[in-house]
Amino acid sequence: MHLEAEIVVVGSGSAGAALAGRLAQAGREVILLEAGPDYGARDSGRWPAELLDVRMLATSHDWGYAQDRWTFERARVMGGCSSHNGAIAAVGHRRDYDSWGLPGWAGAEVAPIFDDVVRRMRVRTYDRSEVVPFHAQCLDAADAMGWRIASDLCDLEANDAFGLESINADGAVRWNAAFAYLDPVHDRANLRILDHVLVDRVVDHPNGASLIAHRQKAELTVRAGTLALCAGVYGTPAILQRSGIGDPALLKKLGITVVADLPGVGANLHDHPMFHADRAVGSQLQAWLDEVARTGVLPEEQTLGKAISRHASDGLYDLHVFPVVGSNQTSVLYGRATVEVACMTPRSRGRLAITSRDPTAHPLIDHAYLSDPEGHDLAVLREGLQKANALLDHPTVAGLLGKPITDGSSDAAIRAQVAHYYHPVGTCRMGAANDPQAVCDAQGRVFGLANVLVADASLIPRIPRGNTNLPAVMIGERIATLLSLIPTG
Repeated sequence: MHLEAEIVVVGSGSAGAALAGRLAQAGREVILLEAGPDYGARDSGRWPAELLDVRMLATSHDWGYAQDRWTFERARVMGGCSSHNGAIAAVGHRRDYDSWGLPGWAGAEVAPIFDDVVRRMRVRTYDRSEVVPFHAQCLDAADAMGWRIASDLCDLEANDAFGLESINADGAVRWNAAFAYLDPVHDRANLRILDHVLVDRVVDHPNGASLIAHRQKAELTVRAGTLALCAGVYGTPAILQRSGIGDPALLKKLGITVVADLPGVGANLHDHPMFHADRAVGSQLQAWLDEVARTGVLPEEQTLGKAISRHASDGLYDLHVFPVVGSNQTSVLYGRATVEVACMTPRSRGRLAITSRDPTAHPLIDHAYLSDPEGHDLAVLREGLQKANALLDHPTVAGLLGKPITDGSSDAAIRAQVAHYYHPVGTCRMGAANDPQAVCDAQGRVFGLANVLVADASLIPRIPRGNTNLPAVMIGERIATLLSLIPTG
């Protein structure tokens, strides 16, 4: 099967859905390819309940990536991770984007894009009347401990504070990027969506680009004037590497002809490392949580603290401190109350590398958590853990809880149990043409290729200090604006 279009978008996740939707809205001819299923518009009646229910972190539509003791959940469905994540809406700080040093991506330039993203994604902040007792008590305890209480944490100017979280949800429905960006254009003639398409590799041509993929065991080739990779932080670099675009040493080892010498493909992989403090849930609180779970929505996360550690060099928050609690009916917490802490300015960097030319083979994913030579990431987590325990031990909260059940808080324990925040970024980072580790320019165009670009969180040079779903959507919108300026024909 062979198809042609003006623009082909690979991946319908948070960035890809935004990119394809905005391009279709602008009148461009778009083919959108998705590896998972397309359940249609929100009102189709075909979306599985676990993808709609904001209480649930679905695992049925997952790629199954794993390495050592970690699993790296990534969605394989329309809307991507916005269809199965915690629906927490965050944008980081304005200076995060200033630090990229790239034209068009400064905080003041992306702020109006974020305003549109927040509107389309139906972002709202929890009301105090919705908050379960544990989170209400955490909010009161933070106030008593001297935290500044913020009315809006989803703000590019917000610094250290504690407050109620913002979510992208319509009532109890997780409002994903497909609902926000594809539903309004789903029936347009200039947008064609193909699901269950596994992309193998791409080929750049002087006047366009093509890709080779498989759909339901049949080979599919698609040619386009512009090809945009939105396959995610793990998927996009893997496609490039299979296409001969990456580190020559890796490519030659696998017998792949080198098309573009870009050692930064798959490098710069990073996330917010995370650790936690646990307490048993008291019987009265547990009974209440179970009752609420039977009768309505029970969000596990509703409050968040942004804190400045002694290691913050820029005067901005470098820690997330966020309580999590759930009922035995809906949660994997099973009677635990947790305060998670995350280092929001990680210095450790890992790498992704394909292990085979086979597109069904999973890549090697090494986040190299807590590996920075200065020990910065570990030190920030250590201080965050102190803040987490102080919150759990405050009399306002402690009365709801039982004994500590965390295995330990030593450096060795943190290293052994460090977790990730599900915010991977950076594997095809933007940068200057003379930067040997940069993969793409400030417009997402892959160096050395004429008509292939990247438009997802792979582009991020340095992770924002916040959840990365909305930044990924912002990237899709930003690249769509750039592509919309390209003349048709």
